This record gives sequence, structure tokens and C-alpha cells, in this order.
Amino acid sequence: MRLIKLMLGALCFSLVAATAGASPASPVDKEDYITLDKVQPVAAGHKVEVTEFFAYWCPHCNAFDPALAEWVKAQGDKIVFKRVPVWFHDGDELLQKMYFALEVMGKNEDLHKKIFRAFHVDHKPLRDEASIADFVASQGVDRAKFVDAFNSFGVQTRVQRTAQLLKDYHVDGVPLIAIDGHFETSPSVLSTKLEGRPEPELFAATLKVMDWLVARQVKERSQAVAMVTPAKVKK
Repeated sequence: MRLIKLMLGALCFSLVAATAGASPASPVDKEDYITLDKVQPVAAGHKVEVTEFFAYWCPHCNAFDPALAEWVKAQGDKIVFKRVPVWFHDGDELLQKMYFALEVMGKNEDLHKKIFRAFHVDHKPLRDEASIADFVASQGVDRAKFVDAFNSFGVQTRVQRTAQLLKDYHVDGVPLIAIDGHFETSPSVLSTKLEGRPEPELFAATLKVMDWLVARQVKERSQAVAMVTPAKVKK
């Protein structure tokens, strides 16, 4: 898997300061991001769709999450942000079902950070249905309703759709960010160009590339709208 090989760095300085010193300023295809061979459909309307492929067990996803959350917040209404939990190992399907069950219940945002903490600070296993349901219930979620959602046809359908998404986006490592079905970038992609940089710098550089790609898509969408909008005739 294309997981970052660098040791986890402490996120001990502000994101603003990290981004100010990050590179690249002018992203290059195949170095800072990857253009997908086939554009993938998105459902974000006039906004730019940003999708994070992640795993709760991934230490890099856990370390990247706070900076990513701040970045998403700063984008305002320019983007629609989505998360897709991956399936790389035995047991990952259960974590996918947990994510989608909480999504159905409207509890994802409440528990997202807490699940990362459960894995990486509290070292809870969360690798079977009972332990997952117990943990979710301990966070104030109705256990019976969660179990019903966890085992529902709708959640299983989402898991199956995710399997196809992972193939379509060629996801072989996380965290991975897809921009509007056109591009992908990640700390791992940038780690080749920024070899030896600490992980927080890779995160900051990734966010700068994401800024650039989102701005590019916003501009292209604006130009497309202008082309199909008839000009007003002066009387």
C-alpha cells in the first residue's frame, strides 16, 4: 500500500505557519497531484466535490484529520466534502458499516474524532460487531437503532458501492483526496518530491495543492457557465 513511510511528526505548530512554508506553490501533474485517466461522476451540483478516502485504523489519516477539518471549514460553500472509508484488510467492512450506519443516523460528525481517538489513543479494538455497537452506545447513540442500521440493506448497498469507488479511483493507500472526480493528491504523492520532510509539512503541502485544484475547478465551472449564458443585448 502507498502509505506514508515517514514517522509521525508532532503537529505542534499552527496550520497557517506550516502552510506558509509549504511547497509547491505551482503544482505539477504527476508530481504534486494525479489527473485521473477517466473523469468520475460527481453529485455536488455547482460546487466542487472533495472526497477523502480514509481508514480509522490509519495513523496518517488520524494525524491529517485535524488539519483537513480546518481546511474544509475554510472552504465555505465552495465545496461539498465527503468521506469514503476504505476496505484493505479483513475487518474493514465492519468499520465501513459503522461509518455508514452512523451516517444514516446523522451521527457521523459527532463521533468521527471520537472513533479516531478510540483507535489511536484508547486502543480499542473495534473489530467485531459487538465491540463496535458497545462503543457507539457508550457515546450516547441508541444501541438498538445503531444495530438495525448497521445490518440494514441500505448500509450494505453503500459498502458495495464503495468497493467500486475504490476501483474507479485506484485507491491503494490512505489518506487520499479526490477533487471533483478529476484529480487526486495526498501526502504520499508529495512525499516523493518532498523527500525527507516531516509529516506536518507534507500535510500542509497537500492542502496547498488542494487549494489550487479547487480554485482551478471553480474557475473552469465559472467559465463553462459564462459560455452558455446569453449576453444581454443593449437597447
